[in-house]
Amino acid sequence: MPSPLTAADLVYGLASVSSPSLSPDGTRIAFVHSTTSAEDHKTTSRVMVKDTAGGEPDRFTNGPNDSLPRWSPDGASIAFLRKDDKQHDQVWVIPANGGEGQQVTTRIWGVVDYAWSPDATQLVISADVPDPKEPGPGSPDYDEDIPHSRSVQRIRYQYDSVGWRGEMYRHLFVVDVENCEEQQITDGSCDDMAPVWSPDGSRIAFISGRRPDHDTRWRSEAYVVSANGGKAERWSGDLGSVSGLGWSPDSSRLCAIVTELDGAYVGAQSYQGIVALLGPGKDPAFLTHETAAPDSLSPPTFRAIELKWGNDDHIRFLATYRGQSALNAVAATGGEVEIIAAAEGTLSGISHSATGSVAAVLGTPNSPSQIALVDGDSWTSFTDANREFFKNHPPARMEKFTLERARMSIESRVMLPPDFDPSQKYPMILEIHGGPNGAFLDAFMADHHLMATNGYVVLAVNPRGSSTYGMDFMTAVFDDWGGEDYEDIMAAVDEMASRPYIDANRMGLHGYSYGGFMTTWTIGHTIRFKAAVAGAPVTNLSSFYGTSDIGVSFGERQISGRRMDEIEKYLFRSPISYVESVETPLLIMHGESDVRVPMEQSEQYYVSLKRLGKTVEFVRFPDFSHLSKRSGHPVLRQEYSDRMLSWFDVYLKEK
Repeated sequence: MPSPLTAADLVYGLASVSSPSLSPDGTRIAFVHSTTSAEDHKTTSRVMVKDTAGGEPDRFTNGPNDSLPRWSPDGASIAFLRKDDKQHDQVWVIPANGGEGQQVTTRIWGVVDYAWSPDATQLVISADVPDPKEPGPGSPDYDEDIPHSRSVQRIRYQYDSVGWRGEMYRHLFVVDVENCEEQQITDGSCDDMAPVWSPDGSRIAFISGRRPDHDTRWRSEAYVVSANGGKAERWSGDLGSVSGLGWSPDSSRLCAIVTELDGAYVGAQSYQGIVALLGPGKDPAFLTHETAAPDSLSPPTFRAIELKWGNDDHIRFLATYRGQSALNAVAATGGEVEIIAAAEGTLSGISHSATGSVAAVLGTPNSPSQIALVDGDSWTSFTDANREFFKNHPPARMEKFTLERARMSIESRVMLPPDFDPSQKYPMILEIHGGPNGAFLDAFMADHHLMATNGYVVLAVNPRGSSTYGMDFMTAVFDDWGGEDYEDIMAAVDEMASRPYIDANRMGLHGYSYGGFMTTWTIGHTIRFKAAVAGAPVTNLSSFYGTSDIGVSFGERQISGRRMDEIEKYLFRSPISYVESVETPLLIMHGESDVRVPMEQSEQYYVSLKRLGKTVEFVRFPDFSHLSKRSGHPVLRQEYSDRMLSWFDVYLKEK
């Protein structure tokens, strides 16, 4: 009988694939294959190339840290990112049929994103330009052995997982592939990201935040600049935010993922966007509704996503609705949105060939990532890197249910042990997602499989506030943290607790980030749970406002006001205000390098509980940012999961 999954299995046993790039003729595909070694705890990523007709993939690069391959428009070369000695990404180019690689860039802080010119002779890159007023690597008088002060002159002076920004900004450079000469084409006190070259080669579109209030508002715009440099022109008018760009075939207009919601950054699936047309001096033309969430940029790297405006005048894009993804199309003249190919899972990283074939990364509840190709109106998996792993480690099984509450439909996912027996009684763990505008999708959730294969039933609720369920559903959480979303979650808990196979006396809960907020909020408002684990929780909105890298821009949108104007509301919505009511044993885990939810949030909550004599343990992870739970050092990621499972085993498993 297969043994339950361990945290080590999930950290070291699973391979991942990402960043598919189809050759222009659609006959070959490049992608990244990554594994993590249990011996040296290092992750190795290499570019692989495979014929789309079938066969085994060939290793195209030797790594160990290669990523983001992109085929040249003429099909002759493949560019990719490779880390230099300082662990910064640089662009390399290798002939598509093999040969000697050429390093094209040598940027001090590396390259964030890049795109080929239509004639394949140049690249446009997005890269950090060091602050000329602050000494740093590359400065003539910089000595790394001498401590240096750093001056802060703006609110958003650091970003989680990116680090110190100060007055350093990302700008665009055009690089000649043959001689590696660079020309900077944008500048200013702004970050210029996600460049997309026009089909005629004359202009470059990009995303930036250049409005006067960009330091305090969560905003971005679409700009167009000549490929030779010059003044950038804003094409997105007064839209709240732009995330993802594509050119029309005649280079006259842009299609984009946008939102009209002021102060709400439309990125990844955190905010629901719509597809719109943008042009110089023109009002945006909206083509889709706000039901599904189109695929868009993902912070903190903000790398371009691919929107395909075809010669048939249709725009093709990925979107997710109620946790499932599909390739969609809409005419540039407007009309109904067509589902071209739906997936029983989630899709990302789409790539289109010039001949019409389409590839993407497919994730399912039972598989973390596969490269898949569109086959008629569905997707066919093209890779299966974890086939042997899942033969030996059967995953949990997912079910769904929906309940109606306060005029909204609340969908939940339930993970059951592989050997689930409905005649038995199981302890249950409630999982709460982050955001608050995140969502549990039809995707592989490692923590859920870890818990379920170790004998727990896992309940994952998408309360109001979750994305992919429409704009009204998503914005219902604004100015109501811990209100109706808490009631939605508890209604789902009530439903599960009534089922004969759930032991309602052995229930726990876990959440990370906003899920950590909701975990600490919940145990301050009910004693139904016998154990709780909070990862990087927001516990004091008042101090979060002044210490988080997004405390102002995010906080004012979510809590609906500045802290100095709404101090009573900030206190009322803070879990730390309810510590005296906590009776649930709590494990808090937090990264010491987290600037998205700074560690002081956990420190305050821990000290308050400890001073009251509550049962609480606090674990600090060094060099661990907010995103490190997914991408941090494997030893610490394993430890987080091990500690979580052990905590629940102590309090929820029958002795």
